Amino acid sequence: MNRIGKAIRMERILDRVTRRTVIVPMDHGITVGPVPGLIDLRAAVEKVAEGGANAVLGHMGLPLYGHRGYGRDVGLIIHLSASTSLGPDPNHKVLVTTVEDAIKIGADAVSIHINVGADDEADMLTDLGRVARTCDEWGMPLLAMMYPRGARVKSEHDVEYVKHAARVGSELGVDLIKTNYTGSVDTFEEVVKGCQVPVVIAGGPKMKNEHELFEMIYDAIQVGSGGVSIGRNVFQAEDPTLLVRKISKIVHENYTVEEAEKI
Repeated sequence: MNRIGKAIRMERILDRVTRRTVIVPMDHGITVGPVPGLIDLRAAVEKVAEGGANAVLGHMGLPLYGHRGYGRDVGLIIHLSASTSLGPDPNHKVLVTTVEDAIKIGADAVSIHINVGADDEADMLTDLGRVARTCDEWGMPLLAMMYPRGARVKSEHDVEYVKHAARVGSELGVDLIKTNYTGSVDTFEEVVKGCQVPVVIAGGPKMKNEHELFEMIYDAIQVGSGGVSIGRNVFQAEDPTLLVRKISKIVHENYTVEEAEKI
């Protein structure tokens, strides 16, 4: 395994001091189309990079804008899997890009989406195992979006399902897990403790206000979260640059909700 290469690349998507990260996913174009905030990908990347995001995440079109060539560096994570909301089963994610493709375009990491409990769970887990081994071979960090979704999942935010989904990723050799916040400090602590690698929280649907978003982030950090991976709540904000700056203060400098709101 190429541990040196993976360690070097990890520092491009995680802060080397805090070992936490602020990721802004921008992979929504394939799933639901050109949503507000992502119509102009270049502008979206510019705004969050200036705010201090550690990395942006998206499909093969993102490298056109992910490596800015000036100003503050921002890590580039290429998403390997996809499905559309128009397909027969949006929960079935298929591989559309390879690890080698991501390496060729200068990516710092790759990501894959797995829905634990979905009808096609077996196919997605097979893909996850193969991608994880390929990432080990090339020294490429792997982020896995591990969500509990399917007929047996009563709630995608229930701690029993979330901690199981997160554990699946860590058992198969993932370097960073993205999953749902479970709604409370005590329950999310179970998710973090049950996973051998850093766990970052997803932003989920657009929230009512910044205060609600900051409280979720702050609580997750208090119990050992590895940071955040927040899309819509950032790129659809009135001022994405300022919002990322506030979030980064909570994640990397342990600001309280009230301190962040005053920025």
